[in-house]
Amino acid sequence: MTGGGMSVSAPSGVEFEAKITPIVIISCIMAATGGLMFGYDVGISGGVTSMDDFLEEFFPAVLRRKQQDKESNYCKYDNQGLQLFTSSLYLAGLTATFFASYTTRRLGRRLTMLIAGVFFLVGVVFNGAAQNLAMLIVGRILLGCGVGFANQAVPLFLSEIAPTRIRGGLNILFQLNVTIGILFANLVNYGTSKIHPWGWRLSLSLAGIPAGLLTLGAIFVTDTPNSLIERGRLDEGKAVLKKIRGTDNVEPEFNEIVEASRIAQEVKHPFRNLLQRRNRPQLVIAVLLQIFQQFTGINAIMFYAPVLFSTLGFKNDASLYSAVITGAVNVLSTLVSVYSVDKVGRRVLLLEAGVQMFLSQVVVAIVLGIKVTDKSDNLGSSWAILVVVAICTYVAAFAWSWGPLGWLIPSETFPLETRSAGQSVTVCINLLFTFLIAQAFLSMLCHMKFAIFIFFSAWVLVMSIFVLFFLPETKNVPIEEMTEKVWKQHWFWKRFMDDDNHHIANGNGKHNGSV
Repeated sequence: MTGGGMSVSAPSGVEFEAKITPIVIISCIMAATGGLMFGYDVGISGGVTSMDDFLEEFFPAVLRRKQQDKESNYCKYDNQGLQLFTSSLYLAGLTATFFASYTTRRLGRRLTMLIAGVFFLVGVVFNGAAQNLAMLIVGRILLGCGVGFANQAVPLFLSEIAPTRIRGGLNILFQLNVTIGILFANLVNYGTSKIHPWGWRLSLSLAGIPAGLLTLGAIFVTDTPNSLIERGRLDEGKAVLKKIRGTDNVEPEFNEIVEASRIAQEVKHPFRNLLQRRNRPQLVIAVLLQIFQQFTGINAIMFYAPVLFSTLGFKNDASLYSAVITGAVNVLSTLVSVYSVDKVGRRVLLLEAGVQMFLSQVVVAIVLGIKVTDKSDNLGSSWAILVVVAICTYVAAFAWSWGPLGWLIPSETFPLETRSAGQSVTVCINLLFTFLIAQAFLSMLCHMKFAIFIFFSAWVLVMSIFVLFFLPETKNVPIEEMTEKVWKQHWFWKRFMDDDNHHIANGNGKHNGSV
């Protein structure tokens, strides 16, 4: 049975009264600048690590190897220190996530975003002024702490403040800003690569712009009603709810949040609660989505796009130029997702993209297998164009599917009592696998050569089969009603819900959708 989750794809249940108010739009745009910062940090490192001035200052051994040209084309950049510069950010983010879970719950979503902004600003200062490798790595670690806090708070903030009918689109603002950040970073690298010898400093320092925007945004936005109610500030929560929904008729939604919050308060150990049988479907799906998102190979391509293209025989300018093209495709395709996610649903986007990503990676592998040998990297212009087109086709598919939905689906499926802990696990797994891929990719490229694209395409096949059979549709389902309308209707996951009422009794016999 392939369409197990499709029975809930039509709008159903209570549609709470909600206008799309300017305050919601502004709050979401301000909050989503956390994504802009994350994207800039992802995009900037690949361009900077392909700049000779930067390599001369911090990684002279890599520069010598690059210039001597004796090494295999696939191994020019295989250096653990260079990979650590990129990946230390993700390891720090992973650690920070545990603290971010606590602050998100106890201090609220807004303050957690403010903490992220401060980490970002201090990290930027260290990176821009770096005199040695230690300063550079410390700067990346501070940026990583910012990523941990921002990636914890922003998706929660967005999915809680958005009205149900546009929740998907607004939540994808975070991912859209990640892609804009990557494009901005690629354009900056393209310009600063011509400024010698301090162009790389400018690249790293300009991260201060999105960092400043996030910090300012966090000062001015209001916290979410869910967060205020969760912390016992009921009157304030109701006032904010009226303000963001543009109506005084918020009683049904307010009562549902209060009830969900009451149940959440009874949970003393949210992480332990995550492991309970009834929470297993959300946990399994959240964890697998993060692992799958990294094993599409997207970050390998995005971190190292300039390095990758220069490995494939594009000269330095051309490789940065190609990275800008893929960055632009990334942004435009994410817009497709913003528009279509609440119309066609999550499953359709993921399944279509699976086919597109699989085919384009196979094409890249075949071209590289035939044309790029260890010593000869002359692709020729027509083959080079084909590689760029195939990589763009792949990036486009990722950007309207696994990119945004890998974050959206976990943020909307966890019930309130485990939402903060669930988001923590989601971010943690994502950063862990991002770190592993970032640390290993250049070595994998060196040893596997063109077969690395076959490796990633095999994973795309596996994840598409998982989506087909095990991922239910969550389009247009209010967050607090996921259990009743999604999990209990799904052919496979409903078995984990059968004993739900034995596990938790509300005392009043009413089973709320958030448990």
